[in-house]
This record gives sequence, structure tokens and C-alpha cells, in this order.
Amino acid sequence: MSQRYYIVGNWKMNGMRAALSEARAIDRAAQRLPKVEVALAPPVTLIAAMRESLNGIGVGAQNCHHAEKGAHTGDLAASMLREGGADFVIVGHSERRADHNETNEMVKAKAEAAQGVDMGVILCVGESEAERDSGEAEEIVARQLAASLPDNAQRLSVAYEPIWAIGTGRVPQTGDVAKMHRRLREVLVEKYGDEEGAEVRILYGGSVKGENAAELLAVPEVGGALVGGASLTADGFVPIVVAASEQD
Repeated sequence: MSQRYYIVGNWKMNGMRAALSEARAIDRAAQRLPKVEVALAPPVTLIAAMRESLNGIGVGAQNCHHAEKGAHTGDLAASMLREGGADFVIVGHSERRADHNETNEMVKAKAEAAQGVDMGVILCVGESEAERDSGEAEEIVARQLAASLPDNAQRLSVAYEPIWAIGTGRVPQTGDVAKMHRRLREVLVEKYGDEEGAEVRILYGGSVKGENAAELLAVPEVGGALVGGASLTADGFVPIVVAASEQD
């Protein structure tokens, strides 16, 4: 691979200040594994404290608003998150799309807002179990990605997360992961051209653990992992980073 594997922990709505000790342990381990780019996306309440505590890994946010400012109670602009210590943001996670009715157009606008303040973007896409069973999952997710992509590939990564695998312990067959990532690569190349489209890392997410990380990361076009529950502790997350470091 031309780029380092990118292993990102999404803490979701988990983590109080006591959890910073786990983040520091992850940070120390990551500094011993420089072949891998590592990052954590904690709750917004911990972004500043985590950025101050960590030296070797990225710190990001789990969402942003598309507007620069305004009457949006409870929301945070990308510039605010950037000032608070976040260097990337996750957009379009299936839980945001489902729980907050986020559309592809909203996801695109959020990605572009983050890029506008020089933040990295991890753009999530994925299919439901019914969509997988329909036999049309690859085309469904390809259309979702095409409609969600920002106009340029600046600091962009894509995360493929089959919705039915998130937090369930279920993982698709590696052949299915390979087919999906290959189709998403085609979308990226069509959007950004051969060179830029090839440089966007496509992460896999959905019940990634130390036990299955090596197999998933060895799949062609898998450039890293977006990790949920296993990223909450160093014991759960570091083995995934180690698995990435041991890939050829």
C-alpha cells in the first residue's frame, strides 16, 4: 500500500475523563508502531483534554454541522471543533443517518464544511441487512457514496460499515468485503480521477476485533478500520493496531 493503514476508534457516546488513561495507553502503543496511522474520536467533551494528553495519534469528532455559525442549538461547527482540538471528523455514520435523518446531501455538506477548515473527513456508508439480502448491496452503497462525496478528495477517507455488522459481532465474508471495496474504489476514481481516487483510503468497520483484524486488513482495497466498541480500551484496540502493523 502507498499509504499507512489508518486505524480509527469511534467511542460514540462513551467515555468520561477517567477514560483518558485508556487513550494514553493507546497513544503510547501507537508511538511504538509508526507504520500505522492511529486516531480516536471521543465524545466532544473529551476532545480538548485528549488532544492535550496525547502526542502520537489523531483526535477527532463524531459529527459536525454544515454551517459556519448560526441559530443551531446544540450543534457545533467544524471550525469550533477544529479550535477545540479535533483534526478530523466522522460524517454520515449510519447511526446519524438513521437516528437524525441525515441525508446524503447533508453528509456531503458536512464533509465540505470540515474540509473548509482543513480537517480530515471519514465519510461512512453501508447497507442494511435487507439491502444485503436483496443482492443489490454493492450498487446501493455505491450510489450512497456517490451522492455523499464532497467535491474534492482533500484529506478524505471512506469507511464502509455494513449496518447489520455494527456492534453485532457479525462480520461479512472477506470476499464480500473485497467486492464492496472494489466497487467503492470505482466510484472514487470516477469522481476524482485515477490518481486522486486511488489515494482515498477505504476503511472497513463493523465488529472489528483483534481476533479478526488481520484477516480483514489483508483484503484488497482495505486501507484501515473504523472500530467501535473494541476501541474503548487499550486491551481491545491495540491488537488491531498491531495487526495493521504486521501487514505487508
